[in-house]
Amino acid sequence: MGAFQPPFMVPVPDFSCSLQELRSLMELRGAESAARIQERYGDAGGLCARLRTSPVDGLDGNSEDIERRKTEFGQNLIPPKKPKTFVQLVWEALQDVTLIILEVAAIISLGLSFYRPPNAERQNCGRAAGGVEDDGEAEAGWIEGAAILLSVVCVVLVTAFNDWSKEKQFRGLQSRIEQEQKFTVVRGGQVVQIKVSEIIVGDIMQVKYGDLLPADGVLIQGNDLKIDESSLTGESDHVKKSLDKDPMLLSGTHVMEGSGKVVVTAVGVNSQTGIIFTLLGASEEGDGDEEKAERDKKKKEKKKKDKKEKRKNKDGTTETQPLNEDGESEKKKNLPKKEKSVLQGKLTKLAVQIGKAGLFMSALTVLILITRFLIDTFWIQGVVWTQECAPIYVQFLVKFFIIGVTVLVVAVPEGLPLAVTISLAYSVKKMMKDNNLVRHLDACETMGNATAICSDKTGTLTMNRMTVVQAYIAGRFYKNVPEPDLVPAKILDLLVLGIGVNCAYTTKIMPPEKEGGLPRQVGNKTECALLGLALDLRRDYQSIRNEIPEERLFKVYTFNSVRKSMSTVLRNHDGSYRMFSKGASEILLKKCCKILMINGETKAFKPRDRDDLVKKVVEPMASEGLRTICLAYRDFPASEGEPDWDNEGHILSGLTCIAVVGIEDPVRPEVPEAIRKCQRAGITVRMVTGDNINTARAIAIKCGIIQPGDDFLCIEGREFNRRIHNELGEIEQERIDKIWPKLRVLARSSPTDKHTLVKGIIDSTVLEQRQVVAVTGDGTNDGPALKKADVGFAMGIAGTDVAKEASDIILTDDNFSSIVKAVMWGRNVYDSISKFLQFQLTVNVVAVIVAFTGACITQVRICRRPSKRAKFDLYCENRIKSSLSLSAGLSSESGADAVGQPHHGHLCFAGSGHGAAHRGPAAQEPLRPQETAHFPHDDEEHPGARCLPADHHLCTSIHWYVNTPQTANMDVLYMWLT
Repeated sequence: MGAFQPPFMVPVPDFSCSLQELRSLMELRGAESAARIQERYGDAGGLCARLRTSPVDGLDGNSEDIERRKTEFGQNLIPPKKPKTFVQLVWEALQDVTLIILEVAAIISLGLSFYRPPNAERQNCGRAAGGVEDDGEAEAGWIEGAAILLSVVCVVLVTAFNDWSKEKQFRGLQSRIEQEQKFTVVRGGQVVQIKVSEIIVGDIMQVKYGDLLPADGVLIQGNDLKIDESSLTGESDHVKKSLDKDPMLLSGTHVMEGSGKVVVTAVGVNSQTGIIFTLLGASEEGDGDEEKAERDKKKKEKKKKDKKEKRKNKDGTTETQPLNEDGESEKKKNLPKKEKSVLQGKLTKLAVQIGKAGLFMSALTVLILITRFLIDTFWIQGVVWTQECAPIYVQFLVKFFIIGVTVLVVAVPEGLPLAVTISLAYSVKKMMKDNNLVRHLDACETMGNATAICSDKTGTLTMNRMTVVQAYIAGRFYKNVPEPDLVPAKILDLLVLGIGVNCAYTTKIMPPEKEGGLPRQVGNKTECALLGLALDLRRDYQSIRNEIPEERLFKVYTFNSVRKSMSTVLRNHDGSYRMFSKGASEILLKKCCKILMINGETKAFKPRDRDDLVKKVVEPMASEGLRTICLAYRDFPASEGEPDWDNEGHILSGLTCIAVVGIEDPVRPEVPEAIRKCQRAGITVRMVTGDNINTARAIAIKCGIIQPGDDFLCIEGREFNRRIHNELGEIEQERIDKIWPKLRVLARSSPTDKHTLVKGIIDSTVLEQRQVVAVTGDGTNDGPALKKADVGFAMGIAGTDVAKEASDIILTDDNFSSIVKAVMWGRNVYDSISKFLQFQLTVNVVAVIVAFTGACITQVRICRRPSKRAKFDLYCENRIKSSLSLSAGLSSESGADAVGQPHHGHLCFAGSGHGAAHRGPAAQEPLRPQETAHFPHDDEEHPGARCLPADHHLCTSIHWYVNTPQTANMDVLYMWLT
């Protein structure tokens, strides 16, 4: 049951299966697929023979064979969409409304600058005729329009280059994520991990609990395998896979339970998920020129249609991320868009408000200029409108319009929304060096607001290198691992046999990489500790596995959050069965009715004996922070017939206890200090673990989460659920609000408990500000909690693919101190934005006032001798101070001190601690232009003067900008500009 005997492999000259045949096979489901395999291939082994692969040893890894398979069946890649070209980015930048207005105005100005009315006509147009252009400037009349066009070109190129750089960085990030995705396959008889993109048809994949399947395949051996196919079918119920009922496994689906081996039959665009991607237009492979032309013709209609289809298939498309380097990008596009981040939303709102004020000032400037011009020309001078003078008057109106647009451009803080993106991109780059792989940019910003962290214990707060340090074997308690000669050989053989077959075969102890180093633990760390115990007892577990390969295991009840145990059934030669079990001691001991004694005999294990064992063995181990695991077995005599293996309640009872072991997982040395930093920063750290209450409390004290004598809660999941449910079994927020403020340790918790706690904290209104919660998770069932949290951290080493898919940030070292680094960089975003905001608002107000004053109050002088460079200078000044403050202010680092500061709150974006330093010179800037800029009353006294003080304002702004403390590193630029 659950396995088959591989047939004799008959060499065939070539593949006996075509690509189309395999694609049609993978479209079948359920019993129909099993029947098709039986009809065409005999069994899964026959399919392997047709694909020229071995179900036991896999492919031989020959490079020529691999290339031939890639040519015949394709690669496990979905060609990503082509990135936008630089020309496309330039075109997008040109769509800015402000730039379009400037372009139109500049073109009109440029065209009118070449118009020269006859002298006689000029004399009939009043003083305005001489005010547009003096004879000395007539030849240079085109400079203003050309200069503005040049500035627009510069801005467009800079914007396009920034977008190109941002897209390049994003693709680099996705490539980094793709490189992290690996899968376990069998090649040449060896179990190896290869990149997902290197999986080919014919590979034998080893699948286990928590895996995200990267390719389509057919089951050739399974142990209690259950798959979540909701991403493709929409059905929420898990599908049980077996050789005789439903052997088809599809890419993009999740392994929720069990393990097994799968022969790959379709990869990349030929897999079920790849086909969906192709239908959605995510891949252009195979499209002819006519199809491309037709798609371009119907681009707008198809875009709307695709959006709807993507929403319908969002789960299916999401899960294909590991197939290609741009998969994550596709995933992001197909997922429902999150609300705009708090900081970005507030800055955008602020930019809109300032823009409206700027628009008002711009309109007011134009209105005043036009009004004064009309009054001066047609009323005071008494000039009569003539057709000959119309071009001159239009020239003035265009100039007034350009001045108004200049005021608007200076007033609008277009850099505010961009500031968030640049600061986040900078912080994300730094976070990657601190072992934080950010998948969603907004998560970086949100971590700056974090007020609570719900952390796992194993591997996050602890080192995740487990070793058995105490043991209770066959009725005797050993404070240290006993010497082999202290335990009867028969009992040792039974113990090691149970450990060898009842631990995942992918878990193993490897020799150290360096001489004198510690042995490498590969796979589940708790199982590694048990395998290490077998080696300490001088027994070779690998020889047992060689004698009993995984294919011979009759039945496996894999570990899950409900069972909290794992059991493996072996079939003996006489028809009887023996089952080995391991799991949490307080759970498994309740299922034991016998206990193995040192003489090799068993005796009754009554509830009183169990309570005595818990009190004398389990609790002392747990009080020292040890994880306690019970090892047991049960025999099923052949005389009683074959049991009903689906009746787990009966099967997993009547056990005989062999041993209880205490596993030590030391606290990471850097964790206590990291937690103290969080506490000083106003962040509450809570431990949510599946361990028992005593172990969890001991570790929490070692970490500093709680101190002896603190009035904080440490409760188990069962008690937590009892307190938060009312008489009708419904969860009440009021009940949660009475618990979470004092809760520090939630032990023996399920993923559902974690989700309930996170949701309760987020939805709570006990405090004035909403709590911002970060959560760590590594298991498949942690997905809901990771998605519900404001920021979800998945473990890069111990985490399952499902947890990583649901997360916002992946901890590549599984270390809690890396979370603290994420908080630091998140707060660095806020501090950097604060610096930029203080400078931007100060300079914007000054620029608008100076431009408005210079344009309106000195309007007469403008008419007499306007500056060809005034508007251009103001425009350049606006761009310079925006770009330089963005580059310098947003790339500064607050350092580790940022973590020690109180958080900014969920809605506040103005940082503290930087205002005083920045207000020094910046706050004085409004006075500087007014102190030094002068408005001459006589042109003859000041022949070189310009009535618009833009030149001086430009130099003054740059001078004070480069001398602010935040931008001291721009001295070189200042020297270049002056």
